[in-house]
Amino acid sequence: MNRVAFELGFIKIYWYSITMFLGVLLGIIVAYIEIKRKKMDTTKFENMAFLAILCGFLGARIYYVLFNLDYYLQDPIEILEVWNGGLAIHGGIIGAVLAILIYCKKNKWQFIEILDICAPALLIGQIIGRWGNFFNSEAHGGIVTRTFLEKLHLPNFIIEGMNISGVYYHPTFLYESLLNLICFITLIILRRNRKIKFGVITGIYLIWYGIVRFFIESLRTDSLMVGSIKMAQLIGIPMIIIGIILIITSRNRNMYNEV
Repeated sequence: MNRVAFELGFIKIYWYSITMFLGVLLGIIVAYIEIKRKKMDTTKFENMAFLAILCGFLGARIYYVLFNLDYYLQDPIEILEVWNGGLAIHGGIIGAVLAILIYCKKNKWQFIEILDICAPALLIGQIIGRWGNFFNSEAHGGIVTRTFLEKLHLPNFIIEGMNISGVYYHPTFLYESLLNLICFITLIILRRNRKIKFGVITGIYLIWYGIVRFFIESLRTDSLMVGSIKMAQLIGIPMIIIGIILIITSRNRNMYNEV
């Protein structure tokens, strides 16, 4: 799999970078449409989005580097080489949510309402971003046979893309991307229901992704680890719990997802 999409002189443009850019761009568009529908201040949203994206990327990179610190200490300059992969979604979520929390407090926006707006946008970024892992030949599962992949009725370019050094692997990037797409469609449909209270959309996202990632990590071979425990599975548990709490407590809120 060629990681380079094209070259401009001595500058190489990587597929990973392209997928990250497209994921962020489409995510912003999805959130912007909802901001407009709710007749909220678009300038404030643009400023918040810039801050959240910046903190999200920093959080994603710092999170990944910390779990691979011994490797990066040998060549610290590689910390800056994000086009080679190494962005952890959980770190990105933490960074972005903290930025949104601070921004909402400062600008007197409802924090939980903004999270509900941003949850489907985040999913778009995850859906597209996972294809960057495909082009980098990373974030895959264990060894399988070509016959197994053919039985999944996958396009040939995906099957061949999962052939890494003559060995075929589980396309876990694809599993996660498709499962997130189902969640995205579900959330978009649900938030059109004006009786959906604030927090439900975010709660469903946390529960869904917590479960999906727990399953995906059971297949992956390159997980970030804490001892013998896969970190993504560990952090998935509080995500699910928080999601359940948000949905249960939403009935006590007076705010609705309406214009």
